[in-house]
Amino acid sequence: MASPPTAGTRPDDVRRHNRAALLRRLHVGGPCTRAALAAELGLNRSTIKTLVDGLAEAGLVLERVPSQRAGAGRPSLLVVPRSTAVVVLAVDVGVEQLTVAAVGIGGDVLGRRSWVLERGRVLPADVVDRVAEARRELAERLGADAMAVGVSVPGTARRSDGWVHEAPNLHWSDVPLGDHLTRALRLPVQVGNDADLGGLAEHTRGAARNTADAVYLSADVGVGGGVISGGVLLRGTGGYVGELGHMVVRPDGRQCYCGCRGCWETEVGEDALRRALSLPGDADRAAIVAELRSLAGDPELAGHRLRGVADWLALGLANAVNVLAPELVVLGGLLAALPPTVVAGVEEAVRRRSMVARASGQLRVSPAVLGAEGPLLGAAELAFEPVLAAV
Repeated sequence: MASPPTAGTRPDDVRRHNRAALLRRLHVGGPCTRAALAAELGLNRSTIKTLVDGLAEAGLVLERVPSQRAGAGRPSLLVVPRSTAVVVLAVDVGVEQLTVAAVGIGGDVLGRRSWVLERGRVLPADVVDRVAEARRELAERLGADAMAVGVSVPGTARRSDGWVHEAPNLHWSDVPLGDHLTRALRLPVQVGNDADLGGLAEHTRGAARNTADAVYLSADVGVGGGVISGGVLLRGTGGYVGELGHMVVRPDGRQCYCGCRGCWETEVGEDALRRALSLPGDADRAAIVAELRSLAGDPELAGHRLRGVADWLALGLANAVNVLAPELVVLGGLLAALPPTVVAGVEEAVRRRSMVARASGQLRVSPAVLGAEGPLLGAAELAFEPVLAAV
């Protein structure tokens, strides 16, 4: 029996694919010459010329002489994305702060608004109102409105419709945040977990930029993770991947808010760091970071005070590495402030404990470089994904 013919690819589809690939390259990699674009994308120069000319005519890119010339002769022009030509709205709903930013193609933050929030008293309706207010103000200031919205929340969020199943530190449960924002803004909205998006940002613009397989672990009020596999953010069923903080490591340990006992975040999260540093229970994150950084100059004291946290961190990471086999673990949030000697000790312990790490010999543990901006920039990348494929 003859098999049905395979459908061919139409020229228009090929052009759209190549155009999106070129825009994506400029968005992530920055300005580039036509010759370099042809080499990186595997396209001939005439195709690149047609694509760049079309994007320039549409006002999406421009070409300019590089500020630094190499060698004699006529310099190659750089193709530069026009940041205000494609703008998205990035929203970071934190436990104590709400930030809304207009982000242009290329990752430039063009403007932002922030509000201090009272922990545990953040209403979804207030978030929607403030995002709408910020959208109007930023559009008026920039003369360019957003085309899509990406939102980071500290909880489990369903990618298909932005349903926030649970955000315990906000006291949210079953909130249709995506629908609320879509109706208020009349823009496409995508919602993601803050640690997932922090990992996406570090992969796109930070410590994991040239890494195909990485695990991002962030500790703030809670502990969460993001997983990059084969260069793509791993999402899983419903988008609920990365709840590493609720991996049970100590069954007889402390009670966790999730209802289990001995979750990893009870041993390496915000409260655990306060205990290790002998800080009062109401010490804020700035105080924790300051204390951690003060220990950088005294490796012996740092090792003594943080031994328990470091041991539990290494134990959990060894489990994660055995399952996910990353080449890089990125420590975000409060963990990014751990003294370098402590991070080096954790890396050595994970290599020793993990069969996968011993076999590969490639595992690295490194602090995040984007800091508190990670979830915000990750939210922008979430919004850019469909936009760059469509403009």
